[in-house]
Order: sequence, then C-alpha cells, then structure tokens
Amino acid sequence: MTGLMNKIEVYLDELFPNPRCELNFNKDYELLLATMLSAQTTDKRVNMVTAVLFTNYPSLEALSKASIEDIIKIIKPIGTFNKKAKNVIDIAGRLLEDWNGIVPNNREYLETLPGVGRKTTNVVLSNLFNEPCIAVDTHVARVSVRLGLAKEGDDPLTIEKKLTKKFKREDLCKRHHQLVLFGRYHCMARGPKCENCKLKDICNYGKSL
Repeated sequence: MTGLMNKIEVYLDELFPNPRCELNFNKDYELLLATMLSAQTTDKRVNMVTAVLFTNYPSLEALSKASIEDIIKIIKPIGTFNKKAKNVIDIAGRLLEDWNGIVPNNREYLETLPGVGRKTTNVVLSNLFNEPCIAVDTHVARVSVRLGLAKEGDDPLTIEKKLTKKFKREDLCKRHHQLVLFGRYHCMARGPKCENCKLKDICNYGKSL
C-alpha cells in the first residue's frame, strides 16, 4: 500500500500543489454558513447566493434578526432553501449567544448547530484552525472507492477513518482539498478524464474501461 499511496500523493501534488477551499468567505462564520448551505448543491451556486447574502447582511447580528422570507428569496437557487434559511438565522443567533459571535474550535459544539454535521464541521476545523481533518463528500467518497482506498458501500465516517490512517496526519487538510478537486474536475461521476490519468492502472473504474 505504501507504493500505491506514494503514487497517489505524488499525482495529487502534481495536479493541485496549492489546493484551497472553493467556497468564498471573509469571516469565520461565513465559511460555516457557506459549508452548511453547500449540502446537495455546488460550491459555485453557493458562492452566487452568499455574495448577496453576506452583502445584504454583513454581520451575525444582522443575520440573526433577518426575515426568513428574505433569506429564502436570496438562497432559493440552492434548493432545500426553507430549512437552510432557518438554519442561517438560528446558527447566527447561537454563535452570538454562546460564543460572542466567534466560531469555536470545538467539534462537539459545532455539531449541535442546525444543519451542521461531521462533514461541515471537518471543513470548518480544517480551514479555520488547520485541524487534521478529511471531510468526506460525494467527490471524496467516489475517488476513494475508485482508487481502492475504501470499499463500495462504506459510509462517510468509515471512509474518513480509512483515509486518516492512509495519509500522513500533517497532510490531511491538503489531501482533503486535493481529493475534492480531483473528483470535481478529473474523476467525475460521469465522463471522468481517465485517458490521461496517471492513476488509471490502479483505479477500479479505469481498469474496467
């Protein structure tokens, strides 16, 4: 497995030497809210709505007092907007009440917030605090299974645990972003770019072509 992991790591570094989160944010709570909003939609779509949302409501105080109807109107393009609009207002209120408006480096607390699960928490901890976390989204799960790093049918937590063991702890934040970007732009669900992929010979999908 060591040689296999080395091959994967070298190729990911070649493709994405300086990977970063593609969600736009300027404040800690903006990343938290944007990540919560990104469930079942694309980062591109989220960036479109948060550009308006964070301009119209430039503080947690403003968001906590916002009209839910207005939030719904702004975030409608991303789907499941009724629930997510309520989450935005509730999260803003909770952060103000519990942490004076600061997003804490506290997994247990973050996972109590509405709409915030382990994946969202991992994204926040990784990007804001450089905590060694891998957030398993559909891209990471797909790539992991295709490369034999996880099995078909593994749930996100199982995949996360397997990846955490396979990659160096100090590289986990970087590997997370690389796997997301690799799945988003190269190893897509439909029409993956297998022809020129340097991992084709170790890929379960690529070997089946």
